[in-house]
Amino acid sequence: MSTANPLRGEAELAIAGTRRLLRPSFAALCAAEAELGPLFALVARAGAGELRLAEMAALFWHCLVEREGLSREAVGEAVVAQGLAACAAPLRSLLAQILKGAP
Repeated sequence: MSTANPLRGEAELAIAGTRRLLRPSFAALCAAEAELGPLFALVARAGAGELRLAEMAALFWHCLVEREGLSREAVGEAVVAQGLAACAAPLRSLLAQILKGAP
């Protein structure tokens, strides 16, 4: 697995014992938006502390670079196992990329 490049808004999340790369590409964000609704609303909910666990897991799922051998449920279980505090850093990276875009 390659290391996350924070300048691209990438982050890492441990899923099933392996560090997985999260990349907020255009295709990934469009897929997330199709499922979750407008990204601005998602960011607003996150900022207000109203982001749901399912929304966080869905955003992570869509931004996963490599999904082979993973189920969507495994992503949700990884979030629960690590806790919201540990998942805040990768979430923050993805949300910042959504708002700011590439440098």
